[in-house]
Amino acid sequence: MFKHSISQFEQELITIHPGEFFATRDDTIISTVLGSCVAVGLFDAEARIGGLNHFMLPGEFGKVDLIRSPNAKYGMFAMELLINDMMKLGARKCSLTAKVFGGGSVLRFVGGGGSKIPGNNIDFAFEYLKKEGIPIMASDVGGSEPRKIFFFAQSGKVLLKRIAGTQVDLVEREEERYIAGLQKHEPEGEVTLFDVGREH
Repeated sequence: MFKHSISQFEQELITIHPGEFFATRDDTIISTVLGSCVAVGLFDAEARIGGLNHFMLPGEFGKVDLIRSPNAKYGMFAMELLINDMMKLGARKCSLTAKVFGGGSVLRFVGGGGSKIPGNNIDFAFEYLKKEGIPIMASDVGGSEPRKIFFFAQSGKVLLKRIAGTQVDLVEREEERYIAGLQKHEPEGEVTLFDVGREH
């Protein structure tokens, strides 16, 4: 995650990468590039608080149950951590709305489950939001092209740009390296899911 600015926007720009999330009540733009990954933008219109996450894997990948690792790169924790950060800032879970992006089929390698990742990510995001009662206001998922999104935290607005040409190969290589790193460094043994708490 890094903070910077670009000339076409007046607001501060925060860029997040796979496994990261960011929530704020400031007039900030949160940006990310998505291939097979999915990003969920959450917004509380009453409190004017917004946040965005970026996750690669919703749960089980290969023989390792990744959903039990306390890291935002896995869908369950990416959602829970973002919601909890927004609630700490003053958002109410019952006021949240969502926008869902990504899940493009950009991974072409075989033997690592790459072809299943985009669909699994999309299914997880929609099922999670349905289960939690968070309405989806917009979505742009699937297909074969990566996406770059700009999420405006104080309004919930999203600008989306499709990525084409040689940049597609760059996104694919980055995701392949990322998944290889997950498989290599995932610790053995079970991890107990923590109770993140829920609004009553």
